[in-house]
Amino acid sequence: MKPALVVIVGPTAVGKTKTSIEIAKAFDGEIINSDSMQVYKGLDIGTAKIKEHEKEGIPHHLFDIRTPFEDYSAVDFQQDVQQKINQLHEQGSLPIMVGGTGLYIRSVTHGYEFTDVAADPEYRKELEAYVEEQGPEALHERLMKIDAERASQIHPNNFRRVIRALEIHHAAGSLENPKNHSEEESPYNLITVGLTMDREQLYERINLRVDLMMEEGLLEEVQSLYDSGVRNTQAVQGIGYKELYAYFEGECSLEEAVATLKRNSRRYAKRQLTWFRHQMEVEWFDVTNGSINEKIPSILRFVAGKLNSESN
Repeated sequence: MKPALVVIVGPTAVGKTKTSIEIAKAFDGEIINSDSMQVYKGLDIGTAKIKEHEKEGIPHHLFDIRTPFEDYSAVDFQQDVQQKINQLHEQGSLPIMVGGTGLYIRSVTHGYEFTDVAADPEYRKELEAYVEEQGPEALHERLMKIDAERASQIHPNNFRRVIRALEIHHAAGSLENPKNHSEEESPYNLITVGLTMDREQLYERINLRVDLMMEEGLLEEVQSLYDSGVRNTQAVQGIGYKELYAYFEGECSLEEAVATLKRNSRRYAKRQLTWFRHQMEVEWFDVTNGSINEKIPSILRFVAGKLNSESN
């Protein structure tokens, strides 16, 4: 019998944190971060990291495990999460992955094999960041420009093979005989909850969230990173940081930086929804009109049903 793994996905600002707490309380669960930016210490406001009082006593894992000067790849994440999932099952707790970084999540749920043959770790991180920010179609287009024949053999949504092909080309200047890894069946009994809402309402929530972040001190948070000499690292390439870095570099006004932050957040939310609808088998719950509290009972029933069906 496969071990159970709950995964909560959806765009930014939709209500994943609250949902994760309710599931954890109901099923003796513990929460594992699957947001690529919340692994960094000091990136709190801009990543909407959960506050201590919001945890309600539920253990949270893989938050604040890197400094902003360090990188953290999908390979690092996969290894850390697999170890944490095993630990939680050994102690009888239900692991609950929560976040919006699709590549990181799927690397765990579908057992990706990240080979190091002919790979450049820094280049891979660049490609991972690119597909997360721009989407799999844009990454596929990069391969198409390099080798149209090879690109035509790979579906744009199969970003892992696209990354592999680009890695080999980058390392050897050739796409001859690239190693083709088949995607593994998930090693877990996946219970995937997706949250969505009307797009206009979601965009309004995102805009309001950015305004609230600024009121809570986002500018000061980013200023501290900038003054500490953090430059050109993975941490400050994330949405919420790169826009204000542009302001500190004199490339735009603060008003323009905030407007760009809102726009980039909205675009990212749209890409997140597209990603999860194409890359994951998800049970979707519409929380339009702030109906998250009303949907919690249905979500808990769905999770309970999946857990019971697997144990019977």
